[in-house]
Amino acid sequence: MNRKGLVANYLVWRRRLLYPLISVLVALGVCLGTPLVGKALDLRPLLFQGVQVLQLSNMSDRQEVELGTQMNQELRSGQVRLSRNAAINRYVEQIGERLVPYSDRPNLPFTFQVVEDDAVNAFATLGGFVYVNTGLIKTADNEAELASVMAHEIGHVGGRHLVKQMRQKSLASGVASAAGLDRNTAVGIGVELALNRPRSRQDEYDADTRGLRTLTRAGYAPSAMVSFMQKLVKSGGGLPTFLSTHPGTSDRINSLRRAISSQPNQGGGGLDNAAYRAKIRSIL
Repeated sequence: MNRKGLVANYLVWRRRLLYPLISVLVALGVCLGTPLVGKALDLRPLLFQGVQVLQLSNMSDRQEVELGTQMNQELRSGQVRLSRNAAINRYVEQIGERLVPYSDRPNLPFTFQVVEDDAVNAFATLGGFVYVNTGLIKTADNEAELASVMAHEIGHVGGRHLVKQMRQKSLASGVASAAGLDRNTAVGIGVELALNRPRSRQDEYDADTRGLRTLTRAGYAPSAMVSFMQKLVKSGGGLPTFLSTHPGTSDRINSLRRAISSQPNQGGGGLDNAAYRAKIRSIL
């Protein structure tokens, strides 16, 4: 075939490929620009929704810590007042550092902070951020009792309970299914649930189990988890905040007793009341 013949063939094949491609592009433009039941077909919200929901359902440790950091900033901006007492902050951090290696997520960069509040309460958010009220610290008789509450909150982080509740809340309220769940919305939902979340029975039992295991492995007396719950229940004057949001306290105490009695080796650390009082003297 001569040169002119080759050129002619090339032009024919180019037209055969180009015209169908142009037709597809034109058709696609018409479809996207044509109203569908009164609305244009816009794929962007659907794509956005898929990405956001997928991130919340399959959140990596890094994403969880990033979200927890933003939640911490939101909490510190007016939701809670953190203590500036360096001694008590360091003491709580030391207890946390003793517990974390024996938790279900020892590689997570946990952050322990003391909240200046007389209410007997503690809570945790995403990424290992744990908050303990000064009221709870004062109410505990010894280090093991304080550690038992912290271990319970670490158990919530280990079970990713807040992540699950955020997913359920976003789907129930429609924000995830309508337009996706952006970061600021996720932070708002997380903060609200952390401060006022309805505790499910299953999550509380799970956090108790995880917390008791962590507490015992760290060398603390497991009986402290039971003694602290019992003391608060019997204190009168209404159930403290820490337990009022935790359903089935009596059942949980019985369950903990059974778990403790079945353990072959039980640590006995942290029961020195006088030593504990000396440690927290600055807030008494």
